[in-house]
Amino acid sequence: MNLKLIKKSLPMLGALAFSPVAAQRGTPPKDIVTIKHTTNYPQHLDFLPEMVNMLKVPAGWLVSVAASGLGKPRMLYHTPDGLYVTRRDTGDVLMLKDTDGDSKFEEIKTVVAEFKGVHGITVKDGMMYLCNNNELRRYKINPDGTLTNKEMLFNDMPSAGQHPNRTMDFGPDGKLYISIGTLCNDCKESDREAATIVQVDPQTWKRRIYASGLRNTIGFDWHPQSDELWGIDNGGDAKGDDWPPEELNQIKDGKNYGYPFAYAKREVDRSREDPAGDSKDKWVQTTEPSVMEFQAHMAPIAFQFFPAGTAFSGDALINWHGSWNRSKAVGFKVQKIHFENGKPVASEDFLTGFLKGSTRFGRPAGMAITTDGKVYISDDANGVLYLVKQN
Repeated sequence: MNLKLIKKSLPMLGALAFSPVAAQRGTPPKDIVTIKHTTNYPQHLDFLPEMVNMLKVPAGWLVSVAASGLGKPRMLYHTPDGLYVTRRDTGDVLMLKDTDGDSKFEEIKTVVAEFKGVHGITVKDGMMYLCNNNELRRYKINPDGTLTNKEMLFNDMPSAGQHPNRTMDFGPDGKLYISIGTLCNDCKESDREAATIVQVDPQTWKRRIYASGLRNTIGFDWHPQSDELWGIDNGGDAKGDDWPPEELNQIKDGKNYGYPFAYAKREVDRSREDPAGDSKDKWVQTTEPSVMEFQAHMAPIAFQFFPAGTAFSGDALINWHGSWNRSKAVGFKVQKIHFENGKPVASEDFLTGFLKGSTRFGRPAGMAITTDGKVYISDDANGVLYLVKQN
């Protein structure tokens, strides 16, 4: 297919404080200096059906369009009766049904409206749970998949700030876990629940901080064999093209993962002030190092393991939403993280082709992996829902 890609860069200059040595991947700034930095935004291309031919998946897999015209679809949740989609910008939830078994969703119905900023979604025991930046709601799922009996469980999570996209899921222990991102790009939070994952007791709906020092871990999931919790954290902006890295963490109860004073494997951020009563170098020794690091600014969103019994059981997928704060664009793809003996050992591309030079026609956002190994990916730039499945 011959598709003309219009190359265009949109520079934005700003004075940033970091050392040129930070341009080396995974290396924190050593001194504070001021340099000029150019940010390039990939030019958006409207989706055309033939663009599917530009996408690449592993051998033996196929990619197709399961639905289009969805606006800005974000998080996904798959059930035997259909696929649910949250739309933060329109404040609603869609239910999609494949009525004839052709892997395309012919029926689309709004099942929740007027829930401003709705983003996180999960299901347990015939009930659907939805949240925006500060409110958690619960609905009864009817036999036809529609929702009724709305309950507001609490509405006092921290103010949205810069990262309002809460995500949540129930763990193997039956508790509900919610990721609460930092309220800003790079600051010491005044609210203790900011930059954390909280654990919620479904008997009382009281919550506690489960893990802290997590800047914005939108994507998290439990390994299907070990039941260990893993999450992919977004590194800070405006510190150079290649630092701090995005990081994969094994998230443990009571542990601190370093933000805002350190990233990755206890790499101290020299541009920050020392924490009260201690030095950064001493303080970060009490934090948990990351397990795996990735290119800065790729912006991870969804993270999910392939369930037991599927082709890649125990491996995980990451949706890289794509950079905005980098001189050369990165991300805009889906990668697979290979786990061995419960630990990540390598990463490889799973769905690519959205980014072509300085143009892009998709930004992977939400993900749902079915019990038989089909993968749904939402694109919140062009309103497309992709299906990736084995041939």
